[in-house]
Amino acid sequence: MKHKGLRPANYPLGTRPEHTHPLHPIHPIHTPNRNTLKASYPPVPDTTIEQTELPDGAPDIGVSLRQAFGLDDDGTVDGFSERTPLVPEVDENYRFNPSVTRAILAGFSRNRRVMVQGHHGTGKSTHIEQIAARLNWPCLRINFDGHISRVDLIGRDAIVLREGKQVTEFREGFLPWALQRPVALVFDEYDAGRADVMFVVQRVLEQEGKLTLLDQNRVLHPDANFRLFATANTVGLGDTSGLYHGTQQINQGQMDRWNITVTLNYLDNEEEERIICARVPELDNEAGRKMVTDMVAVATLTREALMRGDLSTVMSPRTVITWAENLSLFNDDPAEAFRLSFLNRCDEAEQRMVAELYQRRFGKNPLLQAAVKDAPQTAGDSKTDN
Repeated sequence: MKHKGLRPANYPLGTRPEHTHPLHPIHPIHTPNRNTLKASYPPVPDTTIEQTELPDGAPDIGVSLRQAFGLDDDGTVDGFSERTPLVPEVDENYRFNPSVTRAILAGFSRNRRVMVQGHHGTGKSTHIEQIAARLNWPCLRINFDGHISRVDLIGRDAIVLREGKQVTEFREGFLPWALQRPVALVFDEYDAGRADVMFVVQRVLEQEGKLTLLDQNRVLHPDANFRLFATANTVGLGDTSGLYHGTQQINQGQMDRWNITVTLNYLDNEEEERIICARVPELDNEAGRKMVTDMVAVATLTREALMRGDLSTVMSPRTVITWAENLSLFNDDPAEAFRLSFLNRCDEAEQRMVAELYQRRFGKNPLLQAAVKDAPQTAGDSKTDN
């Protein structure tokens, strides 16, 4: 799938003038200084996903469950020995949830269709990516936003250059491309997809599910090492909590085709603290760890308030990491970093309650601190040198 504004894949590098509009080649783009423009931006690589290097053959190594994922198991799982461009980068600080890890590994090793459900910021997509990273399994994520259409997934007719002539040919979308290759395809925000898009993948959800391209009169058979995963905030029942506007109810016939559904909940406090200290090393000292403990405790209080129905906004682990990262940007002031990372996006009617939760751990009210800091200085408060 081409993105608007990028160099079309069918133009070999250097065969089109540098400053023509990518969608309308006959209209030049007027730039103030060509040399400055070329020096400021690196050249666009003339590669497409169709040209991406992928592993040859089947998985050829065994990856230790204990060493790679921290599981209490001496077994191994199949993986690839060669790293290719679509393999995610390994995050050495990532902590695996044992039960979720086993479910996702079943998807890789036994070709099960796995859906990971949970609240936002719990690391659903990252969990799949980090397992793929340690297996050297190419991984491709597609975000099911409201603009993903059937042609984006299946493909479309496109005008391409062949021997200097424009011809029309069918260009495969992400789904048929991945289906025929050793790729782990991840549907992000699966419950936000449109109904017409969801039914495109219905048959593919079966273990040996084939894909029929009606426009091409072709039936595609899945590669033996194609894998399919999805992440969702709900379990196909729509937004019942008010937190996830835009999610849809999913046809239960389709939900029934997912072989494994696993829930990824928030980590326990100690585990979350270790992750934050690993992600923000400057807090990995005695004073920093004490602050991180208080930060995670505040997040836990917001999650408990959400479960009671007292709050409509919750601090996810991602938010706590952002709060920790923002500390250095605001003079190591936890109150100001808290306001800018989380408090300001809470409903105005709930901000006082959230501020009180913060005060329980830090002993100060961030709203009052902000009011004092933002109050205009009076003439009597200012000091002048005589």
